[in-house]
Amino acid sequence: MNPENTGVPLFEICVESHIPRAPEFVYSVVSDLPRCHQWSEECTGGEWIHGAPGAVGSVFRGHNFRRADVVAWAPVVRGEWTTSAEVVAAEPGHRFSWAMRTDAGRAQDSVWSFTLRPAEDGTALTHHFRMGAPTEGIQAIMAGMSDDEKTKFFKEWGAKVKTDMAATVGRLKKVIEAA
Repeated sequence: MNPENTGVPLFEICVESHIPRAPEFVYSVVSDLPRCHQWSEECTGGEWIHGAPGAVGSVFRGHNFRRADVVAWAPVVRGEWTTSAEVVAAEPGHRFSWAMRTDAGRAQDSVWSFTLRPAEDGTALTHHFRMGAPTEGIQAIMAGMSDDEKTKFFKEWGAKVKTDMAATVGRLKKVIEAA
């Protein structure tokens, strides 16, 4: 993978599940980001710091934790850290998306989404992640890496993210079904 190759996303990952609840109800859960600690692999919670909760333009500060063994050879953040994300789509019952922000507060080309479609007996839920250009964090991780190390990192990180997303959707389904 060539992280400098424009036009080709660095990551484009989707996982899907069927949830036996109406799309409007599923949306009310996935758009409640302070609850994400109930389903996320790394986010341990957070709070809205600007704007109306869940509205386009609102900003969420996420509290996160990553184990030391995750892609252990690469210089990724370990332990606790915070992120800032801006809601970029809020369509009740259909789609909720947020973009990771730079340290200066600018939305990056790193977007997480939940898309909901009515399905027989509930909702078809798709969790999607797309990173078009390297974020500040990815740029820092890649600094000093050889092309072979970058290729290895993107392969391993992509597999990690897909596994995390599948686990997230599994836990999210359980949370929603129990509500």
